[in-house]
Formats: sequence, C-alpha cells, structure tokens
Amino acid sequence: MMLSRIDVRVLPILFCLMVISLSIISSMTGEMNDWEGATFWTPLVKTQARWFCLGWALFFAAAFFDYRKLREWSLFLYVAIVLVLAGLFFVDPIQNVHRWYRIPGLASVQPSEQTKLVVVIVLSWFLERKGAQVGRLRSALQMSLIVGIPFLLILKQPDLGTALVLYPIGLVLGYFAGIHSGVLRVAVGGGMLALGIVALFFLGTLSHEKMRPYFTTFMKEYQYERLNPHTYHQRAAQTAIAVGGVTGMGWRCGEFAGKKWLPFAHTDSVFAAFGEEFGFVGLVFLLFLFYALIYFSFQVAAVAKDPFGRLLATGLSAYLALHVLVNCAMMCALLPISGVPLILVTYGGSSLLTTMTALGLLQSIYSRRFMF
Repeated sequence: MMLSRIDVRVLPILFCLMVISLSIISSMTGEMNDWEGATFWTPLVKTQARWFCLGWALFFAAAFFDYRKLREWSLFLYVAIVLVLAGLFFVDPIQNVHRWYRIPGLASVQPSEQTKLVVVIVLSWFLERKGAQVGRLRSALQMSLIVGIPFLLILKQPDLGTALVLYPIGLVLGYFAGIHSGVLRVAVGGGMLALGIVALFFLGTLSHEKMRPYFTTFMKEYQYERLNPHTYHQRAAQTAIAVGGVTGMGWRCGEFAGKKWLPFAHTDSVFAAFGEEFGFVGLVFLLFLFYALIYFSFQVAAVAKDPFGRLLATGLSAYLALHVLVNCAMMCALLPISGVPLILVTYGGSSLLTTMTALGLLQSIYSRRFMF
C-alpha cells in the first residue's frame, strides 16, 4: 500500500505545528490572564480544528493519489482557476476587495491560495513537456505567460503578497528546468532590483516621505504606503517580538498582543504573537520545525524518479519555503506586510487546505520513488 511508504518524519512536525496554531489562536481569541474562567476551545479554535481535520483528509487523499495523473488535468486546472479568479470581479466584494467567494452556510473561499498550487502543477507539466526545447526563448515567454495571467488577476484584487509569491516560484522552477538563461537573468535581476529598493526603504536609507512624489507617479497611494517601514502594524509586530525576550511572557500572559494592541494577532501576525508568549527560544523551535519540514520536502525532489515529479516536488517545496520566509520577514520589518500567511499556523482554511494538499502530493511523489 502506497500510504505505508510515506515519509513518516513529517507527521510529528505537522502535529506540532498544528498544536502551536491552536494554542496561539486560543490565546489571542480567548480571555487573557483568566485561567479559571478561560476555555481553550474558543469558537475560532474549534473552527481551526475542523479545518485541520479536513486538511488531514486531503493530505492522505493526495498522498494516495498518483501524482502522475496530474499531467492529464493540468490544462483543465489552469483554465478553471483563471476563470474562477476572473469571476471574483463579477460578485460583490468583501471588505472592499475581490478576494473571496462567499458560500452560504460555509466560510468564504479565497481562490488565490489554490492558484499557487495549480501554477506549480501546470508549470511542472509544461516544463517537462518541452523537454529539450525548454531552453528556447519561446518556451521562456510561454512560461512567463502561464505565470503572468493569474499574477495580474490576483494583483488586480488587489492582493500583492499572494501575487508576488508566484514570481519566485516561477523563477525556482525555471532555474531547475533550465529555461533560457537570458530571460532568467532579466527576471532575477528585476526581482533583486525590486527587493533592493524595498530593503533601502526598510533600512532607512531611502526616506519614505521624500520619495513619495517620485514613486506615486506610477504607483497608487495605497500601494506605495506598503513601503512605509513605520506603520503601526510594523512597529507593533517588532514590539511584540521584543517584549517576549528570551523565554517569553508565557501562554496567555502576553501584555501586548493579549491586550489587542497587535493587529491580526491570530492571522497575519501570528509569528509575532507567538514570539511574545514563547520568546526567542519558542521562535527558534518554531523555525526549526519549518526548516525540517522544508528540508524533507526538498529531499523528495532529490529522490523523484521522473522529471515531472522532480519539478513538482521542487515547486511545492519552494511554495512552502517562500511562505515561511516572507511571513517571518514581514513580522521582523524586513519586508512590507502584505498578508502572506504562516503556513499551518495562521488561522484560516484556504491556506491550510492548500498546504496540506501540497504536502500530500509530496508524499505521493515520495511513496512512488521506486516505481518506473
């Protein structure tokens, strides 16, 4: 049975991350400093636990599924996700943005999360299909189009953070597949230039106010404001981490995040909230769990026996790594806060289910490493 061949090392890691998630969500959505009257199972904790149960079901279903069959579904999945993204602009916005579908009786669904997974699958299929022609300029341009269409649709929602995750995923897959070196250099150079400009803002080298007249000539005001390193959210995240010190304030004993001074403490800012309660030691442990999970994921790419499996495992591993790196960098004031979730820890169903499906597909590749 294929499920008996999965990499069991990832199972305790996933369990630990889920326990951390439930603990910090309980802390941030319950009554602080009230041990007698407090309950662990707040409404949001119960909802997250249900998402975890569904996530485990998707994980084992994806692990049992033969990933090679995804080749046949790649084009259909891509067309479907593009239509779903376009359809967002024909329904009523939620919180003034076009990111979610509201399903009666259920939570809202954010299709941009599933888009990342679909793009990885489609790029893996496309790059394998190109074979020896993958290094041609035409192939690189076609690959750019595959990434560019959903990128622009997500950017239009607007959801800059999710859109920008697609960019490095495309670069990683393109590099490992051997796409046209000139296009790759231009894409990497453009990304490094943008990252360098952001770094200059957040290091204080460029003044946010002095540069406003220049940047707002081609950027909207709300877009430029993301480059402000002195927003309340940025400072609050740094404060929460700093207050935690070495060992932290203790579970449900946070004085900053616990008093609701940290925005989105159980969603976007869960890393900072965890840092206040469990300190530097807790954050090192959390990052070690993520490191182990991502390391084991890239190992799957090393043992995959076919090009599609190697590319798919590489893209899925990059997907996991990018979310961790970007979210942590946002909370440490190294990148603008843009709503990229901390996988398996942030509250919410869309990201969780997509991540568990991705992890299940990795296990599907791993369990079939000896099959030809």
